[in-house]
Amino acid sequence: MNYKALLYSTSLGVLLCATGCKKDKFNINENQDDITESSVTTSALLPAALQATSDIVSTNWTFMQMWMGYWARSGSYQSQTDIETYRFTNNFQQSVWNDLYANAKNYDLMQKKAEALDQGFYDAVGRIMRSHNFQILVDVYNNVPYFNAFKGTAVPTPAYDNGIDIYRDLFKQLDTAVSLLQGPTGGEVGNPDSETADFVYEGDSESWIRFANTLRLRMILHLHNGMNGNQVVPGIDIAEQLGKITGEGFINAGQSAHLNPGFSASKPQPFFRVYNTDESGTSSRSDDVRANAYAINYYDHLGDPRLDMFYTEGSAGHLGIPFGTPAGDPDYEGSDLSTVRGPGLSPDGAASRAWIITSVESLFLQAEARQRGLLTTGPSAAELLTAAVQESFEWLGLTAEDANDYLNGNVGSPDVDYTATGGGLFTILSQKWFALNAIAPFEIWTDYRRTNIVYGAPAGFDAGPPISIDPGNTATSIPVRLFYPQSEYNYNAENVAAQGTIDVFTSKIFWDLN
Repeated sequence: MNYKALLYSTSLGVLLCATGCKKDKFNINENQDDITESSVTTSALLPAALQATSDIVSTNWTFMQMWMGYWARSGSYQSQTDIETYRFTNNFQQSVWNDLYANAKNYDLMQKKAEALDQGFYDAVGRIMRSHNFQILVDVYNNVPYFNAFKGTAVPTPAYDNGIDIYRDLFKQLDTAVSLLQGPTGGEVGNPDSETADFVYEGDSESWIRFANTLRLRMILHLHNGMNGNQVVPGIDIAEQLGKITGEGFINAGQSAHLNPGFSASKPQPFFRVYNTDESGTSSRSDDVRANAYAINYYDHLGDPRLDMFYTEGSAGHLGIPFGTPAGDPDYEGSDLSTVRGPGLSPDGAASRAWIITSVESLFLQAEARQRGLLTTGPSAAELLTAAVQESFEWLGLTAEDANDYLNGNVGSPDVDYTATGGGLFTILSQKWFALNAIAPFEIWTDYRRTNIVYGAPAGFDAGPPISIDPGNTATSIPVRLFYPQSEYNYNAENVAAQGTIDVFTSKIFWDLN
């Protein structure tokens, strides 16, 4: 499917909660023919759109898990040449483009309906979540259709907008969203069913303001480059953006953007459904995806108990396979290898909560912002880092005591100890890599591109993330972006051609100054 077929249709296939909903009013067995773009309500659009976002966040990035050193292909399965050699075509991972645009379309529809009805809460959440999707789109593709993306038949082939201009407008969208949430129409009054339709924060405006602040901080940090210096993308007033962060603060411990509309064995949590067991008793990626040797060895090197929360032992204990190992190697049979079904990501099995942005990531963002001098009050960078590590452990089902034992057991190691030689920002970003395994690999990819960080080596471990060892691989680095999908060249040829020839190793995202 090309994305315009998704954008300019009603996208109503996404509107129904494919994995089940708590309330009868969101019954997944409703007749889809009874729902049209003109008749669907904001309260029906929101829950399904949120669930679709959580699905995108947790299941669209298998290739990125491999590139960033977390996962690899089982030795019992044939090579995945496009992923393992970094040589791929415009057809590679088109679901990233299609799913984000389809999901953004539903938020756009909800936001415009809410604006017309003066439903400030739905209007604000629509702006925030549409911005969330476009932030990821820009970070993957750079310039994309934005300002005219949802004009339907009025603009059937939208032009591409510059990534920096999109970022500027996303900041403005967050400004408006926060203002709406703080205003008279930003709560329950005038926003029908907001408590039940909002699967994430049950209609709590303050929580959504914290989400908006956290998304703003994520984007601000994307504009900061380098490990030893602090290159800042020109053209966006960072001080002004920092000044827009409101007194509600950021997502903190226990405030993750989670949702659980009633996941169960028959309607599993998205991550569990793809990488463990789906409703039919099988799963599309449960057998071919295994642990990357780099991650298994690095967690083990530091005595990190999160190893058991991200991975489940195979018959040979905790064993990973080097990324790109040729298929059929007898040392890496699939049954011997650790799986990616660790209990930390699905603590209640199929009935576990899904996630969009976690408290863990937010605390790491705050720690980096404090270390870079962007946040100047409150806890120090070291204190925020400790809080982030503790939250990572607890989010995965471990304890703060486990986290403290881990921190105390690695004093002097810069990948854990902020005060160690070579620590500081390196420690923050390293610990973020350990913590966001499978949770937000696209953000780890962004950290890697914007800072040129080399994981492991400064602390005496192997340099990472590791480049694939596939015999056919000649690349010396990981791609910095994806190609535009082939559907764009088929249906929006003039506008995508205007972007020039794309090289996935050198055509950088606008904020990548390295």
